[in-house]
Amino acid sequence: MTRSLTPPPALVTPGQKLAALAYLLSFMACIPLANWMIGNLGTVCPPPHGPCLVPVWPWGPKGMALMAPSGVLMIGLALVLRDMVQRRLGRSAALAAIVAGALLSGAVAPPPLVYASAIAFLLSELADFAVYTPLQERGLVMAVLASSLVGLVMDSLLFLYLAFGSLDFLAGQIVGKLWMVLLALPFIHWIRRRELARLAA
Repeated sequence: MTRSLTPPPALVTPGQKLAALAYLLSFMACIPLANWMIGNLGTVCPPPHGPCLVPVWPWGPKGMALMAPSGVLMIGLALVLRDMVQRRLGRSAALAAIVAGALLSGAVAPPPLVYASAIAFLLSELADFAVYTPLQERGLVMAVLASSLVGLVMDSLLFLYLAFGSLDFLAGQIVGKLWMVLLALPFIHWIRRRELARLAA
């Protein structure tokens, strides 16, 4: 018989409630922060408003580093945070956060990118939700990794196609988001170990 993951812990202590709120607020903050970073933060920022770029892999086209808009780092992190919102607050809260995030994404995006930004965010986060929901019963880290991979690929494909009609910068988008997911996994593993320790106590 397959061992299933225990249900998400109830928010019974002030610390757990605070953590749930922190995940939700951090998820929402990723969206305007990503837009700000694209125009202001990077190793290369073409005038007047970017997009600012950061290297995401040492090797890329023409022997130079693979570059991506700096904001993709926050989008990768948002996928992980959405999973944690669902784990702490449940499916309904996660879906509400996705819709609110898509509206916010459209509201803060530069005018030419409003629809591409909102649609890509909405559909990629829904894909993340669809993958994470069944997989969390098999293991938290695997669920976060698999759902984030699906979400980041979909977000990259949709945004580039809808915004520019081209997938020329797909590799940089995917790699940049993937870094943030991988960097978050040790924290996700730590959270799961704490949950197991509380259950065993």
